[in-house]
Amino acid sequence: MQESPAAPVEAAPVPETAPLAVRVQILSTEHWGLLATRSMIWNEIFTRTGMFLTTLSAAAVAIALVAQASEFGDDFRVFALLVLPVGVGTAIRLNDALQEDVFLVMGMNRLRRAYLDIAPELEPHFITSGFDDLPSVFQSYNGYGRPMSMNVTPGRVLSSSAAIVSVLDCVLVGIIVALLANSSSDSAVIYVTAGVLAGAAAAVVAIGIVPYRAITRAMREYQPRFPKP
Repeated sequence: MQESPAAPVEAAPVPETAPLAVRVQILSTEHWGLLATRSMIWNEIFTRTGMFLTTLSAAAVAIALVAQASEFGDDFRVFALLVLPVGVGTAIRLNDALQEDVFLVMGMNRLRRAYLDIAPELEPHFITSGFDDLPSVFQSYNGYGRPMSMNVTPGRVLSSSAAIVSVLDCVLVGIIVALLANSSSDSAVIYVTAGVLAGAAAAVVAIGIVPYRAITRAMREYQPRFPKP
């Protein structure tokens, strides 16, 4: 039985290039979407930081009242150990929010690259970068055109909301460990030393090791689409 010839396959239509005005409108819509998301993230950062500081202040007042009523007895230790861990997770969320903000800046750099491809003569008027490699991203990230080495400095890192909350969390860790050590030993040298060492160890982990590993992992895994030549 003779087979019928296969029907010819039609070639897929080649999409037409969108008009320039449409492309600019699409890029602008995406740009404003990223800006709105960044605004939401920063509002969350400020709100969470304010809630943490308010909760911590209220906890300190409550602990002082309980300490005065119980004369620093066992009831005071139990109450302090229950209240002090409140808000420790705030630092984790703030670090995640800052990482999300960095990725949004990467997206804005890519959109800026598209703007400059459309109108390259405007590049001298931009103080932020049009490339999406990490040094260029940090140049745009609150850097106002400065190089990466001037943006990622100890002062700028330690003055961020996430770092301040992390430092306060490390102090809370030291106080909690000191209270636990005081419950088994009345020697001030022992429980004070234990609290200081625990707070210092927590600071090394929360402010040093964890951010360093997150940054190095991002630098190792991230592949820029428009690196600076």
